[in-house]
Amino acid sequence: MGRIAVLGTDEIEQLLWTALVGRIACCDHDNGCRPYVVPLAYGYDGEAVYAFSTPGRKIRMMRRQPLVTFEVDEAIAEDRWRSVIADGEYEELTAPNARTAGLRVIFPDGDTPALAPETIVYRIRLTKKSGRYEVPDNPS
Repeated sequence: MGRIAVLGTDEIEQLLWTALVGRIACCDHDNGCRPYVVPLAYGYDGEAVYAFSTPGRKIRMMRRQPLVTFEVDEAIAEDRWRSVIADGEYEELTAPNARTAGLRVIFPDGDTPALAPETIVYRIRLTKKSGRYEVPDNPS
């Protein structure tokens, strides 16, 4: 066990910009309120997380209840990790220019894959962010 501390704003932003995979936690309050957590590749623009998906459980749940939580982490060892948790609100991007802008955030190099016509492009507007990290008590 090490020492757990609070990440500063700059460190929170750095992890959101660099993490490879994030996780969305959503809940369908109409069907027993069972939480659902799903990993995803994403893009970040400093205010929102952008992603895309075909219709399915995650999209159905976020349409019913757009208040979600987003999480990213980085672990080097069991006592060396960083984690950010953010509250957010789901929003589908339906206008062609909004979809294109969202995909540019996800694929900044411009190499956007061919997407099926039913693909949903969306963002999670982050409203509150917090972070923690752990370091060993006696680093070696």
